[in-house]
Amino acid sequence: MSTLTNPIIVKCPTCKCPITWIPEQLFKPFCCERCRLIDLGEWVMEEKRIPGESLELENDDREDSFFQ
Repeated sequence: MSTLTNPIIVKCPTCKCPITWIPEQLFKPFCCERCRLIDLGEWVMEEKRIPGESLELENDDREDSFFQ
């Protein structure tokens, strides 16, 4: 079966609304820009994280040492 005749349906990670996975859907896997921005905000505010140990910088005593 072709994916064009039987597209994949996924749930928006934010609001759980069903989304058809087609090229015309601009905000995949989200249903709209609003849900995409809500998710981005959760990452920025560190409400979401990838599990694991934090990386320690070699010169952790100076805050701006990464950019020098």
